[in-house]
Amino acid sequence: MFVVYSYILLARIISSWLPNLDPSHPIVEFLYRATEPVLRPIRELLPRTGMIDFSPIIAFFLIRLVRQFVVQLLFRLTF
Repeated sequence: MFVVYSYILLARIISSWLPNLDPSHPIVEFLYRATEPVLRPIRELLPRTGMIDFSPIIAFFLIRLVRQFVVQLLFRLTF
């Protein structure tokens, strides 16, 4: 689950680098709908940095933290 979401986030990042990509394409719309609920709150907390959006970096870090927490929790529950 966490790995899949990380790939979706990575696809969103790559799609934002492609200037000729149609934003109304169904795949692009899916990428934005799937990632914006996570990125928007992070973006609102970070100071404005011009054209560079650091929210995906923070999101990757948070995904890793949550994943580690869930794995440790599941490990403790099974033993």
